[in-house]
Amino acid sequence: MEYRVPPQADPDDGAGLGDDPVEAFETRASTVMPGEHGQRMDKVLAARVPEFSRTWLQTLVERGHVQVDGVVAGVPSRKLRSGQLLSVRLVPTEESRAFHPQAMPIQALWEDEHLLVLDKPAGLVVHPAAGHWSGTLLNGLLARHADAARLPRAGIVHRLDKDTSGVMVVGKTLEAVTALSRAIAERRVQRRYLALAQGALAEAAFSVDAPIARDPASRLRMAVVAGGKPARTDVHRVAVRDGISAVQCRLHTGRTHQIRVHLAHRGHPLVADTLYGGRPALGLQRQALHAWRLVLPHPVTEAEVAVECLPPPDFSAGWLAVAGRMPLE
Repeated sequence: MEYRVPPQADPDDGAGLGDDPVEAFETRASTVMPGEHGQRMDKVLAARVPEFSRTWLQTLVERGHVQVDGVVAGVPSRKLRSGQLLSVRLVPTEESRAFHPQAMPIQALWEDEHLLVLDKPAGLVVHPAAGHWSGTLLNGLLARHADAARLPRAGIVHRLDKDTSGVMVVGKTLEAVTALSRAIAERRVQRRYLALAQGALAEAAFSVDAPIARDPASRLRMAVVAGGKPARTDVHRVAVRDGISAVQCRLHTGRTHQIRVHLAHRGHPLVADTLYGGRPALGLQRQALHAWRLVLPHPVTEAEVAVECLPPPDFSAGWLAVAGRMPLE
């Protein structure tokens, strides 16, 4: 026999199951049948709650959301006895709950009814992923305008790394998202970055045309790998001082960590980019990379939209210490 207990207020257990201080979850309870006697608890739960994976049910057991005869049962492999009352609090996975609105400040640099060009601060994750199921730009976009919920990835058509600051474009309609995605694929969107790299670049201007793929030695990193996806970055040296180069970079492709990987491959990792061998300097504690200029065709009118974004104080201070002034187009 199965019982369904009305949802009850449940304080967040600190395990990443919710951002709200109080949430309601259904509890499903049922009696262990004679044919289930001696079976593993997680196997019985999987049959009773088919909408959840066995792996997630094991997680719920370990987090104290399952009880046997009113007592928390924390071992998924526990053998059950006929007649016992088995109950589980149906807490959904973090991933399934990631796509919800969260109000946050979003600084618009340019906006109309079709697109939004915004200033992404360093430290903000763009899209939910493992370890970051809430507090992302996607969550903020869902709270900012209702139509975002009906768009793929809330209108996000490209990303910046968590610790990269600067200008991003987001579609506000399906037509705009489709057109922007096509323009990016056709390389009609120009993206320029400012970066501070370690070492004195010998060449005033050069291009790195080297394929990028996941680093075979570390799943956290990307690397120049034969057979990887084509990637090209144009680099222009602006100034050099005290062993640090201020550079402008133009992307021809948009691979994960592209500028970081290409400059590290040339022996010049970004300042404070510890993942690729960079060391903190000039007061910067995050990778010294800022997306400062974006030029794209408007998704409806095809008119050119050009937007620049001044760097935040930490990057500006480091850049000015090396270059003396901000770049001018």
